[in-house]
Amino acid sequence: MSITIPDLVTVRAQHPEAIAEAAARRERRPLTGDSGRLMIIAADHPARGALAVGGDRLAMAHRGDLLERLVLALSRPGVDGVLGTADILEDLLLLGALEHKVVIGSMNRGGLAGAAFELDDRFTGHRAEDLARMRFDAGKLLLRIDYADPGSLATLHSTARAIDAMAAHRLPVFVEPFRSRRIDGKVTNDLGPEAVATSIAIASGLGGTSAYTWLKVPVTADPRDMARVMETSTLPAVLLGGEVHGDQEGAYEKWRTALRLPTVRGLVVGRSLLYPADGDVAKAVDTAVSLL
Repeated sequence: MSITIPDLVTVRAQHPEAIAEAAARRERRPLTGDSGRLMIIAADHPARGALAVGGDRLAMAHRGDLLERLVLALSRPGVDGVLGTADILEDLLLLGALEHKVVIGSMNRGGLAGAAFELDDRFTGHRAEDLARMRFDAGKLLLRIDYADPGSLATLHSTARAIDAMAAHRLPVFVEPFRSRRIDGKVTNDLGPEAVATSIAIASGLGGTSAYTWLKVPVTADPRDMARVMETSTLPAVLLGGEVHGDQEGAYEKWRTALRLPTVRGLVVGRSLLYPADGDVAKAVDTAVSLL
């Protein structure tokens, strides 16, 4: 990075208007290029208090290191853009790393990891008007549905209104749905075919229009179920990376298989590419790009 962390702090302290100025002059691009595919690097985990990678509980707490990894990942051929919260995206704006990239703002971050209110996932991040003002290209929201937790109803309702607001601005919104439940107090996502299909069906019907809605879906526990699951909706979808638990090659094979399905248009992957087991970010990103 040509700009250092102290430089970023100085700009934020003395010239905060520089962020809006950088957003106004950023060179934009269409959401999908000629291939119709998307390769997005995700970095919205810290704002939910999820800082761990593998056994390092504070891996993503080092902002300078995270930004270096993001700038490297975004520089690799075939990477289309980034998903992040306002603080991270604005750092990347000031670093000049978002030129000709797809920029997706993370919208609901109120369901803090491990909190009693985790499934009442308030929209504490970007609003539709913020994304439009900053000339960002899309938004993303998380929708975890637990039939036993009343907080999920509040999240469903606010998600539907967020979809309406994004459509009013003609901005795409990526909805990441899960059927979830608490096991020993911890929220766990069900990756069985019935649960994934049900979550897709619920998410696809939210809001007054689905014209600008994309899905961000997990690969099922058994990848062979993905073809049937993805028949649930005609909305375009991207695959989320999730935890790979050390089996990077196994993850690549799951993604490769699912990417052949007609509604699947790309990948949105974060920690497994930014913090690969062997430490080689460029290699991990290039391998993921090759799957497309």
